[in-house]
Amino acid sequence: MFKKMATVALCAGVLLSGMYVNVGFNEAEADHKEKAGNANSNEKVKNVIYMIPDGYNADYATNYRWFKGEKSSFDPYVKGLIQTYSANSEVTDSAAAGTAMATGVKTNNGMVSVSPEKEEVDSILDAAEGSKKSTGLVATSTITHATPASFGASVVDRGDQTKIAPQYFDNDVDVILGGGRDYFLSTSEGGKQTEGNLIEEAQKDGYEYVTNTDELSKARGEKVLGLFSDGAMASELERPETSQPSLADMTDAAINALDQDKDGFFLMVEGSQIDWAGHANDAAWAMHDSKAFDEAVAEAIEFAKKDGKTLVVVAGDHETGGMSVGANGEYDVKTEILRDVTASGAYMAEQLNDKRSNVKDVVKEYTGLELTDKEVKQIKDASAADSAINKVISDRALIGWTSGGHTGVDLPIYAYGPQSEKFNGLLNNVDIPMIMAEAMKIELEN
Repeated sequence: MFKKMATVALCAGVLLSGMYVNVGFNEAEADHKEKAGNANSNEKVKNVIYMIPDGYNADYATNYRWFKGEKSSFDPYVKGLIQTYSANSEVTDSAAAGTAMATGVKTNNGMVSVSPEKEEVDSILDAAEGSKKSTGLVATSTITHATPASFGASVVDRGDQTKIAPQYFDNDVDVILGGGRDYFLSTSEGGKQTEGNLIEEAQKDGYEYVTNTDELSKARGEKVLGLFSDGAMASELERPETSQPSLADMTDAAINALDQDKDGFFLMVEGSQIDWAGHANDAAWAMHDSKAFDEAVAEAIEFAKKDGKTLVVVAGDHETGGMSVGANGEYDVKTEILRDVTASGAYMAEQLNDKRSNVKDVVKEYTGLELTDKEVKQIKDASAADSAINKVISDRALIGWTSGGHTGVDLPIYAYGPQSEKFNGLLNNVDIPMIMAEAMKIELEN
């Protein structure tokens, strides 16, 4: 009797165990499919949203994950690594990297969508326009900065932003959102600055012109020009004190405008100031602008999940600052310190009096940190107060830096949506636009 009971129990256990394993497997399989984002579909991609966190690499991603307390919106969709070197250096600048990521052509640092021989090359945005798709550019820098310029213009010198602005309209970019109003109020001809008003011309050509968050939220047209500051937009730390939209706001507005085109669209969105924070070795600025970028990617992925025909690609152009996770010989990182920081090091330095006698009070107000006498002296004696403030904060957070410039390390690439598996493995940055063109079944030949 006991043997029979044991046999029955064993059989029931096996049956239940099998059911459990099967349910667990199905859940795991479903989770895998969700994370893959319909990756194995060979269906033609209608829309591409290309998200570029300028200066961001795996160290930023790791620190940001600790800062946020959970995975980013794009962490689940990591696919591989990309190499970033330019035509004339192992360490690229944003112009050469942007050119490679936009056109599939390596060029020299400082050049925008031209070959090293100074010949203009087409971008993935041009190819999308050629296939009757709508196109858009979004950035938190001046919209004529190196990365967005690589998609919508061609210049030998990245600094010639007045020459870049009119090319956006010549190339029929439908949505243009970012900073840099000044560059749309003058043009460059033959190397000379001339007065002009591209904004008025754009309005005559059917663009809806907006200048703040409220106006952007009310935009309904298929063509939108949004210029939210004379120069670069505010950092995410200072943005709440302005009327400027967030990167997520701009991404959402751009998608809504472009999605009105039945032929589909191509959109490039740059989180520009992650890079600037890296140049300044400002860990808090870097994490808060990474958060703004994360929220923008979440908007893009949410749209892609509902649409089913949109490919979202997330990839930085290079790393900036040589950021580390852990520093000063300690096996730890304390990014939670950065959550309470409400201003950049540069802003805090501007609040210091001539003798810097208020260092302790200023840093306390904007960071919540009680400085030691040694830290106070460090900031008082520094030739650049902003750099000294940033170093103190980074040291407290156990984040290290090796450079005030770019580094040449490989970067993670993430992708969600149809054909996203094509971004697997070790890629070169020039591969990215070519894979996108193939996915959309459009021609990009350079």
